[in-house]
Amino acid sequence: MDIIANHGTTLIMIAALFGFLMAIGIGANDVANAMGTSVGSKALTVKQAIIIAMIFEFAGAYLAGGEVTDTIRKGVIDTTLFIDKPDILVYGMMSALLAAGTWLLLASFMGWPVSTTHSIIGAIIGFACVAVGTEAVDWGSVQGIVGSWIITPLISGFFAYIIFVSAQRLIFDTDNPLINAKRFVPVYMFMTTIIISLVTITKGLKHVGLELSNGEAWFWSAAVSGLVMLCGYLYINRRFANREDDHSFEGVESIFSTLMVITACAMAFAHGSNDVANAIGPLSAIVSTVENAGEIMDKTRIAWWILPLGGIGIVVGLATLGHKVMATVGTGITELTPSRGFAAQLATASTVVLASGTGLPISTTQTLVGAVLGVGFARGIAALNLGVVRNIVASWVVTLPAGAGLAVIFYYCMLAFVS
Repeated sequence: MDIIANHGTTLIMIAALFGFLMAIGIGANDVANAMGTSVGSKALTVKQAIIIAMIFEFAGAYLAGGEVTDTIRKGVIDTTLFIDKPDILVYGMMSALLAAGTWLLLASFMGWPVSTTHSIIGAIIGFACVAVGTEAVDWGSVQGIVGSWIITPLISGFFAYIIFVSAQRLIFDTDNPLINAKRFVPVYMFMTTIIISLVTITKGLKHVGLELSNGEAWFWSAAVSGLVMLCGYLYINRRFANREDDHSFEGVESIFSTLMVITACAMAFAHGSNDVANAIGPLSAIVSTVENAGEIMDKTRIAWWILPLGGIGIVVGLATLGHKVMATVGTGITELTPSRGFAAQLATASTVVLASGTGLPISTTQTLVGAVLGVGFARGIAALNLGVVRNIVASWVVTLPAGAGLAVIFYYCMLAFVS
C-alpha cells in the first residue's frame, strides 16, 4: 500500500511503458494478420496496407475500444481477492503486460502469427495463480473465452464460405461475370460499410459524447452505406466502362481489388476496436487502482490518455515489424485473389465486430485463419497448405503457457526488486 501512495505516478509511468510495449506487439503480430489477406491477394502493397491500418486501427481503438476492456480487466480474474493487497494486483498486471508484450515481439520477429488475446490472458492467469492461487481465476469466464477460440473460427469460416460461394454463383460462374460484378460488388460494399458504421455509431461515438437511439443508428448506418454503394457503383461503372466484352477472371478480380480497400478499412477498424483491450485492459486496472489509493473499483472510467496510447502503439508495431507476419499469413495458408481475400476479410470483420459489441475478447488471428480456411474449403481441401495450418495451430498452443510462464518470472522479479 505504501508504494502505491508514495510512488503511484512512477508505477503508472512504468505500466504505461509496458502497455505501450504490449500495443506494439499487437500491431506487429495481430494487425499484420488482419492486413495479410489484402497484401497476399496483391490488392494492396505493404506500404498501402500499413497506411490504411495506421488510420483505421487508431480510429477503432480510440472510438470503439472501451467495451472489451472490462472483460479483460475484470472478467478473467476475481479482483475482489486483491482488495487487501492492491499492490500485488498492480505488480501482477504490470508483469502480465511485460510478459505478453515480450512474447509478441519475439513471435513477430520470427514471423509467427500468434494470438495476442491468448498471450495476455495466459499472462494474467499465470501471475494470479502464483500470487493468490487458482481460486483467483474466474475459470467460468476462461471457459467462455476458450470456447470462443473454437466458435469464432467456425463462425468466420462459415461467413467466409457463404460470401465466397455467393460471389462464385452471382458473378464468376455466369455468362457475363464483369457485368454481374458491376451489379453485385456495390451490394457487397453496402454490406461491408454497414458493419463498420453500426459499430461506430452505436458504440464508438459514446466516447465522444454522442449517443443515438437504435433506430437513429440504423438510419444513419444505412444512409452512409447507401452513399458508399452509390459511389462504388458510379466508380466501378466509369472505370470499367469500356470493358464490357472482357469476361476474364482478371477483369472481375480487378473490381474486387477496389472493394478490398473498403474491407481492409473495416478489418483494421474492427481489429482496433477489439484487440486494443489486450493492451489497455491491464493498464486501466493499474491506473484505476493507483488513482483510487489502492481501492479496487467495480466500474471505472478509462483515463483519457489510455486509448490513444494503445492506438499509437499498435501503429508503431505494424510499421516496424508487421511485414514479417503479414507475409506468413498472406501467402502461406492458401493462394489468395482479391475475391477470396475479400470474403475472408469481410467474414473476419463481421465476426470481430460482433464479438467486440458483446464484450467478448476473441482472437483475431484465429478468426482470420478460420475465414481463410472457409474460403479454402469452398475451393476444395487441396487448396489449403495444411502444413502451414498445423504450424500456426501449434504456435497457438504454445502461446498461452508462454505468456503464463513469462508473467510468473517477471512477477517474481518485480517482487524481488521492490523488497
